Amino acid sequence: MSFFVPVIAKVKANSAVRFVLVGGLNTTFSYLVYAGLLFIGLDYKLANLLTLLVGILFSFKTQGHLVFNNPDNRLLGRFVLSWALIYVCVITLIGQLMALGFNAYAAGALALPMSVVLSYLTQKYFVFRRSAIDKTRLL
Repeated sequence: MSFFVPVIAKVKANSAVRFVLVGGLNTTFSYLVYAGLLFIGLDYKLANLLTLLVGILFSFKTQGHLVFNNPDNRLLGRFVLSWALIYVCVITLIGQLMALGFNAYAAGALALPMSVVLSYLTQKYFVFRRSAIDKTRLL
């Protein structure tokens, strides 16, 4: 049991690790929704948009609270704006991959790593960033 104590402490101290853990669940869920929407006949653009909308509020709360320790609901506008940017980037990549011969399922899966990286960076440095004043209040 003592082996897990330092591992848990490292996870708690590292926002990137927490992001990956929380994001893994969100990403799996989102891809299943995306694949399900493709399966029922939706175009990949609409399927991706609906998947984004379904997961956005849940992700906002889990990422803000569990990853960045910032549950401020006033940041929802920034979160939505960051995901609008990510959506455009992902749709562009999926379209390019489909032009190379990948189907919409594979292209969506291949686009996930870019989505994850863009999500972490925009959330850490734009959405949930803390000002110097906020950081001193936490001490």
